[in-house]
Amino acid sequence: MTDQTAPAMPAQPGPADAALKLDQFLPYRLNVCANSVSTALSAIYSARHRIGVPEWRILVTLGEFGLMTAKAIGIHSQMHKTKVSRAVAMLERRKLVARRVNCDDLREAFLSLTPAGRDIYNDLAPGALEFARQLMETMEPAERAALDRALSKLTERSAKIAADIAKGGNPG
Repeated sequence: MTDQTAPAMPAQPGPADAALKLDQFLPYRLNVCANSVSTALSAIYSARHRIGVPEWRILVTLGEFGLMTAKAIGIHSQMHKTKVSRAVAMLERRKLVARRVNCDDLREAFLSLTPAGRDIYNDLAPGALEFARQLMETMEPAERAALDRALSKLTERSAKIAADIAKGGNPG
């Protein structure tokens, strides 16, 4: 019997050799931060009102803008249409959101808060604003302004890169 050995495999880069270090990768860091903030904020409203993040986003979007379509809510809040649809259905079952048919386009409906939905929004808004104030108090005023500018620039730039890629171009 001959001793058969497996062919030599090329060395796999170890963790120290990785070109991408998640803890230093901006998209990862932004996602971790956003999830952490969202989880902490949800502690304010989830138990009290029995709603999750998607329902909260819809309630506060309608609370701010009034009448909107589900599609417009999804675009504004960066939520997939399936997630919006499920959250709207739950809010409708609880009679927090009302649907009115769009006579110009029967495929879509306008959504708005019911009086009960408006009551929850009015209860949620002060707590959400206080939460945001507490987050921001960790930064100096100049840091707050810089963060606002940076977030605006990153949002704008990522939208441009995504549009370029969608057109078949290279990012950037």
